[in-house]
Amino acid sequence: MSGTEPTGFLYPFLDRAERDEAGLLGALAASGRAKAEASAMITAEALATAAPLLEEAAGRIAERIRGGGRVLTIGNGGSATDAELAAASFARPPTGPSVPARALVDDPAVLTALANDIGVEAVFARQVAAAAHPSDVLVAFSTSGNSPNLLAAIAQAHRQGLYTLGMAGHDGGAMAQCAELDCCLVVRAQSVHRVQEAQDALLDALRHAVQAALEDLAEEAAEPRGAP
Repeated sequence: MSGTEPTGFLYPFLDRAERDEAGLLGALAASGRAKAEASAMITAEALATAAPLLEEAAGRIAERIRGGGRVLTIGNGGSATDAELAAASFARPPTGPSVPARALVDDPAVLTALANDIGVEAVFARQVAAAAHPSDVLVAFSTSGNSPNLLAAIAQAHRQGLYTLGMAGHDGGAMAQCAELDCCLVVRAQSVHRVQEAQDALLDALRHAVQAALEDLAEEAAEPRGAP
């Protein structure tokens, strides 16, 4: 494969000189199984570790939603698609009550204007400053936990009174040490792919927990009050 970019870091067997079709297919199948097993293990560990944090965060988020708040989501690159998925899954869930949500990555005119006029680090913080309410929730997705524009948005959201939640990978990076972040869910894996797969599972668990908390709050509000 001279003249092309090496692919050994993804699939070591693809750079071999021999072209054994059966062997190649077997190697591909083995690689897929190994990745699926690693993903399942990492996801299970992340969910187990995050369980108490998820329950507390869901209750806090549900209270915000009951008070008229929204879920605002942010992320860069592949994590921008996670932010879009999060907003869509809250606003248009397959089951259960919907939650007002908006992905701050969805308006290219706003993003490019802010990046061009002010700088990339301001693309989310300026949107939070302009459009967020104190009752809102900010959810930030990152694989490294070190994105400056996410940290700037988290700081701005904290100043405005929003509840802030982050999802990060590896050791959590700067997000895990961020004092302005109310909750940080860390997927302790080195592979970006495995981190994002586990974050998708954490998002799904968070959505279900928020929906359950909203239903509990609705039931409490509907209970007849006792005589004074």
